[in-house]
Amino acid sequence: MKQFSGLGVAMVTPFNASGDVDESGLRKLTNFLIDGGVDFLVVLGTTGESATLTSDEKKRVLDTVMDENSGRLPIVYGVGGNDTRVVTTNLTAIPAGVDGILSVSPYYNKPTQEGIFQHYKVVSESTDLPIILYNVPGRTGSNVLADTTLRVADECKNIVAVKEASGNLEQVMHIIANRPQGFNVLSGDDALTLPMMAAGAEGVISVVGNAYPELFSKMVHCIAQGEWDIARAAHYTLLEPINAMFAEGNPGGVKEFLALKQVCGTRLRLPLVNVSDGLKNKIALLDLQVSEQVAAM
Repeated sequence: MKQFSGLGVAMVTPFNASGDVDESGLRKLTNFLIDGGVDFLVVLGTTGESATLTSDEKKRVLDTVMDENSGRLPIVYGVGGNDTRVVTTNLTAIPAGVDGILSVSPYYNKPTQEGIFQHYKVVSESTDLPIILYNVPGRTGSNVLADTTLRVADECKNIVAVKEASGNLEQVMHIIANRPQGFNVLSGDDALTLPMMAAGAEGVISVVGNAYPELFSKMVHCIAQGEWDIARAAHYTLLEPINAMFAEGNPGGVKEFLALKQVCGTRLRLPLVNVSDGLKNKIALLDLQVSEQVAAM
């Protein structure tokens, strides 16, 4: 059973001027991340605007990344939703070459903790692939409590990790302290990656890694190796850009950073809109500052 650790990047989905999936930009992004030293790719998570893509477009995005990746890095594919039956049906159509699944806790319905557990139990029984549970209360409207995550980890053997984006470090530490052997904890908050890994987490599934794969992977890998001075320097270099990326929603901010690097454009799909001119100007300034700080490291 494959384990996921280090830096995973929740890839954006580039769109062209007409609003269609930009395959060229997607291929460029794939190579940008691989060359930047990331450890695995996450396709069609929230950052990939999966909620606004058709089934055909999702297949096209996945096929494009898999083709360009050509087996170089593990690929995790986002398959989640608020209807357990639909999720399990979608799992039956996963193509060969996908290494794992990222599955968000059911949103909008606001199930009880028992309902969340039963959802993941059925999902885990529907595939042989390793699954990463994704807890993001700010989007789903319900928190997967630590005891529920631990119950899933104990009873659903192919659920091998949790992407924890509750922002609650005490909850995260409870999971780390009581998890079964082999169950990984991954940060779902870029700004909290350093403290979470200091507490024992194995890595992160990142947004900022789209724009700064080399620097963020350096931070993550230095933490794992105990090189704390270098890790802290990278953390504080990226802290303000991280805040700017999320100031007006995701992935609007990170696409502005990627456009500055000429990786892909800034086009989003409604109801998402581009960031304000004020934030756009701030992002341009922050990107310059990061370049200067990296050069001085």
